[in-house]
Amino acid sequence: MKIAPASRRALALVWPPAEAARPLFSQAPRRWQRWSPYVVVGCFVLALLPVTITVLANDYRLGGGWAGALGVAQTVPLLLAVTRPMVAWVIVFGFDVLGAFLLYGADTAGRPWPWTPTVIVGYVVLMACLGLRATTRTLVAVWLTTGAASLALGIFPPSGSTSTYVLLFVLTGVMLAFAGAVRSREEAERALAEQETISEGERARRTLLEERARIARELHDVVAHHMSVITVQADSAPYRLTGLDEAARGEFESIASSARESLSEMRRLLAVLRSDGSAEEGGERTPQPGVDRLQQLVEATVRAGLPARLSLAADLPALPPAVDLSAYRIVQEALANVVRHAPGAATRISVTCDDRHLTVIVVNGPAAGRTSPLEVSGTGHGLVGMRERVRLTGGSLDTGPLPDGGFRVAARLPLDSPPPLNSPPKEAS
Repeated sequence: MKIAPASRRALALVWPPAEAARPLFSQAPRRWQRWSPYVVVGCFVLALLPVTITVLANDYRLGGGWAGALGVAQTVPLLLAVTRPMVAWVIVFGFDVLGAFLLYGADTAGRPWPWTPTVIVGYVVLMACLGLRATTRTLVAVWLTTGAASLALGIFPPSGSTSTYVLLFVLTGVMLAFAGAVRSREEAERALAEQETISEGERARRTLLEERARIARELHDVVAHHMSVITVQADSAPYRLTGLDEAARGEFESIASSARESLSEMRRLLAVLRSDGSAEEGGERTPQPGVDRLQQLVEATVRAGLPARLSLAADLPALPPAVDLSAYRIVQEALANVVRHAPGAATRISVTCDDRHLTVIVVNGPAAGRTSPLEVSGTGHGLVGMRERVRLTGGSLDTGPLPDGGFRVAARLPLDSPPPLNSPPKEAS
């Protein structure tokens, strides 16, 4: 029962699945980098194959047939090291050991044995490929197996030969350690990059949720005002309207009761959305700003050192509360982005209105000096808040850099009732 799982593990180690046998540097960004392992290993094979055959035939006086077959078996399998290094190691190591036995009957006087110079070079190249792919446990097993075979062959060396089993054992250990360290560093960097990507996504998601909660808190006052008006009108209707029967009075009492209950539920919802009650209690008691306070906002921005100019249409109608608040916040966020990412840039704010839409445009020029890049991936509150407010009102938003180095924010907010909140936001072209 224990042999079958061990056999499967050994088979998976030598012949891994197709998805685990990707070539070396297969994830490199450039094409020449992905092809470089094939080129390097191919050059080694082209160089080692004739040299191995020549050394075995001329120096060791091995038969021509044996020299050719052994030279091919010891060098050509190195091509497998790019994709399946363990398979290449099994083949090359087996034929290297076989070659050591064949050299017993050859001329080894004063020559390296059991590993010829070409065997050592090819084996070190193979260890480099193996170290970049295999796990630490596999590398240790390969190194110990190489040492055991070298030690076993070195017990009874041919007379007059020069021992090379220690040299191969040391070079193999050094190469495996170096390649394994490089592989471990690459894996650590890859894991760090993946973790940063996950953290970036979580940060963007948290920012979005915080921005939606902040918008919901701001809209609480708007909705609460309307609900309060409904409650007052329903409570006072029996006293203002004469001739109401009992059924009508009961209906008004029911409306008032439902409105008061809705207000209570809204307060509970606001308590859930509030992230820090002590810090935000004062802000929630203040009236929510609107387009009529844009002039004050721009004047404060100018006093802060940003040259800004406001163009506000004089014939603006009474805006829906959500649109009024959203327009103010969009301008506020856009000016904050200019101050943060393009300090000193000339900025123009335009607010116009037609029969169906309110259009808000904020355009800034290039910054006077070096600035930090604008957050456009969803990790900053500014653009996220703009998108959420436009989505809330069912409008469209267009943001992006300008050819002269500036930036443009254009929001188009409908004056009629917005679509459901689960509808996707519109992006203007």
